[in-house]
Amino acid sequence: MCKVIAVTNRLLCQGDFLEQICILGRAGVDQIVLREKDLKESEYEQLAEKVLSICEGFPVTCSLHQNIQPARHLGAKSLHLSLPLAKKYQRDLEDFEWFGISTHSLEQLREAKEYGADYVFYGHVFATDCKKGMPPRGVYALQEICREAEIPVYAIGGISPENALQAVEAGAAGVCVMSWAMQQDEETIRAFVKKLKVL
Repeated sequence: MCKVIAVTNRLLCQGDFLEQICILGRAGVDQIVLREKDLKESEYEQLAEKVLSICEGFPVTCSLHQNIQPARHLGAKSLHLSLPLAKKYQRDLEDFEWFGISTHSLEQLREAKEYGADYVFYGHVFATDCKKGMPPRGVYALQEICREAEIPVYAIGGISPENALQAVEAGAAGVCVMSWAMQQDEETIRAFVKKLKVL
């Protein structure tokens, strides 16, 4: 079953951010990664507390992003990290039930596996405004990563209903959506999730 992960960016929301979290939960996404890289640690913790509380009402996992101390304070079970932070806090990762690492190459995939990652994000697979001027890594590179990985690989970067199937056919265990997930209504997201979960 293909997994659908929403990566947040509240600055892209056209409405209320916390309501969009509720929409994602009701629509059936499997995981929400609370990214929000612009916030100070204390601000992030305040927002994370609200988002974790919302996610408890749905069958969705909320993974905090990068902020290890707030994740500890709030008793978060899941964490998502960049590779440099995973290296820095390797011993502390045992505090979490499971965690993922963002990767961009075969070498980084191998490192993530050494650090005990339960899954990896790989991207950016398709062109995206979040990485303007940077060429996408493409479906073939994703296929190579998926062939070598012994843990789930989730495609990220420019994922949309139009290209998500390409990522899954390349071997991805699921897809991550950010800009699209922050801007769509509940019915549209639910239809996307339903379509992918039967794959």
